[in-house]
Amino acid sequence: MKRICVFCGAANGKSDKYLNQAKVVCQLIANQKIGLVYGGATIGVMGAVANAVLENAGDVVGVIPKNLIEFEVAHYKVTKLHIVEDMHERKRMMYDFSDAFLVLPGGMGTLDEMFEILTWSQLKLHSKPIYILNEFGFYDSLLDYIRHSHQEGFIKKEHLTLINELKKPEDILKIKL
Repeated sequence: MKRICVFCGAANGKSDKYLNQAKVVCQLIANQKIGLVYGGATIGVMGAVANAVLENAGDVVGVIPKNLIEFEVAHYKVTKLHIVEDMHERKRMMYDFSDAFLVLPGGMGTLDEMFEILTWSQLKLHSKPIYILNEFGFYDSLLDYIRHSHQEGFIKKEHLTLINELKKPEDILKIKL
């Protein structure tokens, strides 16, 4: 089974639109018979993505570090929950189980996961596709920063294409696995 790793927040955000977006995106993922890999939590956008896939009879693999089991409230109802030692092992396992990556709204942890996977791609450690859902303009400033870094000589032109911007949930159907 093909799987997509979704990086997203353990918070809800200030608007229900982020949880609703996660539900729509993950219904589409499940309907395409694509498995989900995610951070293993029941809370925030993370919990919404897992629950949406599960509610649509999809396959969900969660990966959560021991120290976050209580903080992020581990999701024991997923298809398979892996409890790992630390964040490094979490990111590596999420990478190993996935055929592509999708970034939804989140905070520093989401950005950490996204930038690590982008860096691995830049270094040619993998060629798995990476997508960012920029509905509501959530990631406009981040994408501007990446373009600015290129203009200032810190990111090569060919690396600008490592991240594929999607504008609406239905664009998920364009993801190539």
